[in-house]
Amino acid sequence: MPRRSAAVYRRRRLVVLLGLILVLAVIGVSVWLLVARPWAAATDATPAPTSSSTTETPPPPTGSASPAPTPSASETPAVVACQAKDIEVTAVTDADTYAAGVTPRLSISLTNKGATDCTIDVGSSTQVFTVSSGADVWWRSTDCQENPSSMIATLTAGSTVVSKEPVVWDRTRSSVETCAQENRQRAPGGGASYHVAVSIGGFPSATTAQFLLY
Repeated sequence: MPRRSAAVYRRRRLVVLLGLILVLAVIGVSVWLLVARPWAAATDATPAPTSSSTTETPPPPTGSASPAPTPSASETPAVVACQAKDIEVTAVTDADTYAAGVTPRLSISLTNKGATDCTIDVGSSTQVFTVSSGADVWWRSTDCQENPSSMIATLTAGSTVVSKEPVVWDRTRSSVETCAQENRQRAPGGGASYHVAVSIGGFPSATTAQFLLY
């Protein structure tokens, strides 16, 4: 068998040495990757807890007072219509005697004798003035009344009110047929006695007011 040269042995040792160096390099790189783990921060990191975007509303305090209930309409006493037993109606004149040519001015007095307030229609549509001399009726305010109206008023218990706008009697005889006439019969003067009775809201006056014409 021929003897190999020294050059061949050197090449073989060089190949073995390079292989050993390559193996050691691979092992070293693997160990570094296993220990260093350069991607661990991206894959193993646990996300930090974030605060909620909504804010919880604290529960209402216990023992707080409830709002006071509002009285209902059924709990509020209503003002009722006046009763005849509680209302006193009186005829009022602005004078006891009237000189020739002076016209009487007539009004109504209302008194609530009851213990509670009440309502009554005091409009012109419910007012009636009647002027008489004995049994002869000379004048009624409703015979030639124009544009009557209603007006509901509240009479306070125990109070007395008098109509603001008096009704004027022109000292003539009234009739629905003679309202447009200018020369209606005139009432006699010379001290003649007349009486005025009134009614309002369906309640008549218990008495009349007397006056004299001259």
